Amino acid sequence: MKHIAATLIRVCCILTIISCGSDGNDIIINTPKPGRYESRLEVPAMQPSGTFFIQHSTKIGNDSVMTYCLEYSPAKNHSRWVAFRFDGKTRAINSNRSDTWADDPKLDSYYHVGAGYFNGGSRGHICASHDRRYSQEANQQTFYMTNMSPMNGSFNANYWTAFESFVQEKGRDANFADTLYVVKGGTITNGMTQGTATSSYGKSIVIPKYYFIALLRFKGGKYNAMGFWVEHNNHGYISESAPRSVICDCIVNIDRLEELTGIDFFHNLPDNIERQVESTDIETIRDNWGI
Repeated sequence: MKHIAATLIRVCCILTIISCGSDGNDIIINTPKPGRYESRLEVPAMQPSGTFFIQHSTKIGNDSVMTYCLEYSPAKNHSRWVAFRFDGKTRAINSNRSDTWADDPKLDSYYHVGAGYFNGGSRGHICASHDRRYSQEANQQTFYMTNMSPMNGSFNANYWTAFESFVQEKGRDANFADTLYVVKGGTITNGMTQGTATSSYGKSIVIPKYYFIALLRFKGGKYNAMGFWVEHNNHGYISESAPRSVICDCIVNIDRLEELTGIDFFHNLPDNIERQVESTDIETIRDNWGI
């Protein structure tokens, strides 16, 4: 009985800490009202229960700039999505890859999985290291384990990189986008996984069956959007990198991506703009995005 009581007290303390966070916005469990981060255009709608909202920021001069935010499922030990943006402050390249693997300091240690390895997949970034090179601190934050997914090694190194490089190219091109809003993730719901990997702390992490990217471009006062839906296997690229052309077969519009993932992307847009950009046909997407 003493053991049960102690466990209940610990769980209650954890939930109290998580629900409050250090400033009321860093970590939120099942928040009913949007805060200053959740209302950003790149941030999808959260599930009504069972997940944490976490955001990481850095300082640029006197400004606090969000590195990325995510919705984390403690039941799956995996994020549901990771969201960030490329803009005038975050598209710069001022740092190198840090390789500073660590458990997320915004997540209570009770939920840490260990940063050493995944037995059953490589430690694959969701928000890529190269996505966040505007400061060394921002790059270090991409190595938190809440931003990692157990990826097939060849998929991670040779295939997924074609999609990552496309996002980075468009995001860093100020002539293409004033702001590029990005959401990335892997599927973690039942029927959308490939089993589990084991972390260095012996915890089970779901292996996604698919990975996805949702993109919203803002340029010259106008928005357009597109998505990628990518099956998680090496696609035959074991010892060589996939060409850029492989992304063409994985294009979907946001309406379709929402059907596939169950995630409500770009819901903070005005409804009329959201309906328009999310229903774009594939040919128009190709023209808008130069694919």
